[in-house]
Amino acid sequence: QVQLVESGGGLVQAGGSLRLSCAASEGTFSRHAMAWFRQAPGEERKFVASISWGSHRAYYADAVKGRFTISRDNANKTVYLQMDRLTPEDTAVYHCARDRMTFGLGSDPRVFGSWGQGTQVTVSS
Repeated sequence: QVQLVESGGGLVQAGGSLRLSCAASEGTFSRHAMAWFRQAPGEERKFVASISWGSHRAYYADAVKGRFTISRDNANKTVYLQMDRLTPEDTAVYHCARDRMTFGLGSDPRVFGSWGQGTQVTVSS
């Protein structure tokens, strides 16, 4: 069972930036698409961004398109989420997740499981 550990969250003012990281414990990281989701208080978990196993494709929710960038480093088994021009609406716990199958594009948010524990992002106005 893969373990995913997120880091990089914190408190930032509106307009600021944060970079989240998610480190995987398991050696087949490079074969799986990866994704970021977020969950705000009282809301369901929502898709944020995903990236294919070989970084060929990236997908974004409309709410973050043009402000967030997902990337990955397969050698270090880590996926990143660069978040720029943050707004208070971005406040949530951010989780990374792994595609249950191998060599996928990651275009369907339903394929992701193996959640990390999350990292809190708070954006003040």
